[in-house]
Amino acid sequence: MSTTQGSEETLADVVMVDYGLGNLRSAKRGLERAGANVVVSDDPADFEDADGIVLPGVGAFSEGMENAGPFREPLAAAADEGTPIFGICLGMQMLLTSSEEAAHAGEGEVEGLDFIPGRNVRFAEGQKVPHMGWNELNVQCNHPIVDGVDGEYAYFVHSYYAVTDDEAAVVATADYGVEFPAVVANDEGTVFGTQFHPEKSGETGLTILRNFVEFCADQ
Repeated sequence: MSTTQGSEETLADVVMVDYGLGNLRSAKRGLERAGANVVVSDDPADFEDADGIVLPGVGAFSEGMENAGPFREPLAAAADEGTPIFGICLGMQMLLTSSEEAAHAGEGEVEGLDFIPGRNVRFAEGQKVPHMGWNELNVQCNHPIVDGVDGEYAYFVHSYYAVTDDEAAVVATADYGVEFPAVVANDEGTVFGTQFHPEKSGETGLTILRNFVEFCADQ
């Protein structure tokens, strides 16, 4: 969808999921700068008319999945229909099958959305966590979301990282004592996420957000 608001062109209508743990204000502002009309919503019915869906997130995986429970089936339906879904930080981790980040020690794996097969694991003992600050992105395969960002730096804050079942799901990596996925995507390329915060990553992040908005507009 492409409309004009004032002197600025809106390329796509994007719904940002409000499930109580998102960094909504800065992410919304970044998407608007990138050309999106953004609706922050806690109503899954809004997914139906969206050109794209953003799943933001800060905090613990178990709390994120508990809060996102009412959105699980609507998100799965949107993914099945090919609607682009973009997970940010915790939102990216929630796209995977599971995480070892349970609410309490010894509780075992916590189930994720399972859009991208894999699990989230904690950085090794002895490694300073959270991994916080700027890190270089190394693009591993072609995907519109990473156009123009190979070798650029993005801002990370996380203690867990993704381990995908299929190497083909890893779009870009970064290094923090171990090489880990910085960007992941499903086989169809329509569900993807960044471990870093594009809304806090300056021009690199704005490029990512523009890529997402243009991707939504092209679908």
